Amino acid sequence: MTRSPLRRLLFSALRRVLYLWVRSETINQSSTTLNLDRSRPVFYALPSPALTDLAVLDRECTKAGLPRPVLPVTVGPLHEPAAFFYLTPDPDWLGRHDKRGAPPTLERLVEVLSEHAEEDAQIIPVSVFWGQSPDSESSPWKLLFADSWAVTGRLRRLLTVLILGRKTRVQFSAPIHLRELVQHNKGHERTVRMAQRLMRVHFRNLKSAVIGPDVSHRRNLVKGLIHAPLVRQAINEEAERQHIDPAKAEAQALRYGNEIASDYTYTAIRFLEVVLSWFWHKIYDGIKVNHIEQVQAIAPDHEIIYVPCHRSHIDYLLLSYLLFRNGLTPPHVAAGINLNMPVVGGLLRRGGAFFMRRTFKGNPLYTAVFNEYLHTLFTKGFPVEYFVEGGRSRTGRMLQPRTGMLAITLRSFLRSSRTPIAFVPVYIGYERVLEGRTYLGELRGASKKKESIFDIFKVFGALKQRFGQVYVNFGEPIRLGQFLDQQQPDWREQSLAPQYRPQWLSAITTRLGDTVARHLNEAAAINPVNLVALALLSTSRHALDETALTRVLDLYLSLLRQVPYSPHTTLPEGDGLALIKHVKDMQFLAEQNDALGRILYLDEANAVLMTYYRNNVLHIFALPALLASFFLSSSRISREQISQYVAALYPFLQAELFLRWTPEQLPEAIDQWLTALVEHGLLRQEQDVYIRPAPSSQQFVMLTLLARAITQTLQRFYMATALLLNHGQHTLSAEALEDLCVMMAQRLSILHGLNAPEFFDKTLFRHFIQTLIEQGVLQPDDNGRLGYHPRLAELSEGVAKRVLSAELRLSIRQVAAHRKELGTLAIS
Repeated sequence: MTRSPLRRLLFSALRRVLYLWVRSETINQSSTTLNLDRSRPVFYALPSPALTDLAVLDRECTKAGLPRPVLPVTVGPLHEPAAFFYLTPDPDWLGRHDKRGAPPTLERLVEVLSEHAEEDAQIIPVSVFWGQSPDSESSPWKLLFADSWAVTGRLRRLLTVLILGRKTRVQFSAPIHLRELVQHNKGHERTVRMAQRLMRVHFRNLKSAVIGPDVSHRRNLVKGLIHAPLVRQAINEEAERQHIDPAKAEAQALRYGNEIASDYTYTAIRFLEVVLSWFWHKIYDGIKVNHIEQVQAIAPDHEIIYVPCHRSHIDYLLLSYLLFRNGLTPPHVAAGINLNMPVVGGLLRRGGAFFMRRTFKGNPLYTAVFNEYLHTLFTKGFPVEYFVEGGRSRTGRMLQPRTGMLAITLRSFLRSSRTPIAFVPVYIGYERVLEGRTYLGELRGASKKKESIFDIFKVFGALKQRFGQVYVNFGEPIRLGQFLDQQQPDWREQSLAPQYRPQWLSAITTRLGDTVARHLNEAAAINPVNLVALALLSTSRHALDETALTRVLDLYLSLLRQVPYSPHTTLPEGDGLALIKHVKDMQFLAEQNDALGRILYLDEANAVLMTYYRNNVLHIFALPALLASFFLSSSRISREQISQYVAALYPFLQAELFLRWTPEQLPEAIDQWLTALVEHGLLRQEQDVYIRPAPSSQQFVMLTLLARAITQTLQRFYMATALLLNHGQHTLSAEALEDLCVMMAQRLSILHGLNAPEFFDKTLFRHFIQTLIEQGVLQPDDNGRLGYHPRLAELSEGVAKRVLSAELRLSIRQVAAHRKELGTLAIS
């Protein structure tokens, strides 16, 4: 095409005409400069012949300052008239490709490099995607012509350019150094085939990462499930158990498959993009995405499982939207069967949702079909998304992981570990969550409301409020193979039978769930609402004057910059004043002016609501707040004593808040925070002793506010131990102790004005009691009654007097004594 001046002239004219209409952009261009040696010849490989693709490539190379593909290039004695080639030859008019043979340019390059050892050539694979642009779509029917795996002819390509030419993206990949392949000394033909295979696999993986794997029709997928060995076995067992004909059991399995399976269509994905683009821009001030590059790097050669935190019904819509806009395949998303509503359910299913029942108990056939469906998704390379928390967090803190889906994933990986699996934690942080008021009602005792199609119209009513920004942080991926190597080194040597369930599976699944939760918390996005909530809720009246609040916020920002929680945690921009202005604009803060200045406070409704946003980041401040709390009742403490107190409390804080440090890493983290507190004037150090500021000083007030961030958590711990000690050995079961803790917390919240519904959240007490059992502090007897370590009273009081006020400890002991009789009645 470019061998003669006339053809070059015609190509130049085509490009000019094409760009009267076409609009293109380059994504991931940094990869082209990663290993590109400008002193060596550069060639471009396109997957299939298309003059329009070449014209777009030429334009993007010109924009990026890269060598143009249509210009001659020299490699030693070889003079090539153009610096590009197509991996497959020209199709016929029906779009059929003959993949036999190799590109002549590639043949000549391998030959010249084999004869001239000093020469090299760099091949940059380039993919052009039509109809895959962040620009808003104007007509959903145009999406029918977007890139897919279907074979396309020249007529369809012409229509694609005309309809979607303004929505085109180019992706350059890292250069392939042909010299490295030639040095394998495999001979000319094998080297050419090796280069072809390398590029063919690369193009296929990249296309899968951008537009999704090559999808079979849904009916074929569901029918395939029925013929899987484990499902056939479950069908036969169901027929025998229910005394029915095997054909009826098979029909039931087919119905289960149709109930579960998504009907993933790119048309629906594009349609949702159009609708959601309008929605996000209407309701939010902006969406900030961080650390997505690491996902883009591993997506082509890993099975990606996204495990986001779950704060809102819109979490998975937001994540799928952002992945699509960043050149990644929207995942198949596990959704509760309650969302399979008329109209909405069908659209969600076409957008990638597959539906699951809340419980599989007592239905082995459904379990077998569901497990096989997930195994099919994993082995075929479909990205998948599910929430390890199970349901949405009503308190704003990370919930205890539900390990069902993780266990299914692990069993599938043990069956077939050829495709490496990577879990990608995704932290989604809202400055105002859509369901905030509903969550607080449920925490106060209101029954959980069933989802309805009419809830959509309530969203439009909420548009009058300002919802601020949304932060989406991608955490450090967890590679399942590496995780198993660390936790169970011999896992590769064990049975790979489909029904194989090793004894260690349950324990490893629990550890995996905790690891995912910790990685999610490491990726937390700290926003202005979080910090203002943390500061004001630490005061007795939920109020501070503007100067003091500014000072506290500046302190928190400075501390977090000095001691970052993790490399994946992000901080808001601006100083304390800017944060206050932002939160005021969102109408969370009330103000009152007097002669001494402006007082900012939380009214009763917002004080309760802001506990949700404080809890989003409570884990970030847990360790420094714990250190600060030791100095509320003691003026000076040695470093050794600090270590002892932290060691006593940290396992319970880590279990509840999923803190990131292991016991081995904890001493270093303590030292970093103590150093930061000293440098900010909140503590003073004399050799190995730390001393608090004078109680009348501004620094002591700051230290006290920091300590109060964790006070309610420590109060719950003390309540449980006080109730247990008051009732005596082997008197209370775990369930009875849990109920008494809730009643006691509700009473104390009234007596002490603790306006925080999660303070008496039953699940928090349940998990604390379970952690006491796991730590060996409590031992259930044969009847389930709890015995405790003889030194529990001494340890509990010793730590509590350091971190809780005498008044509060006395109040807890009095209520515990008052509840003893009630507890005796409860267990009799």
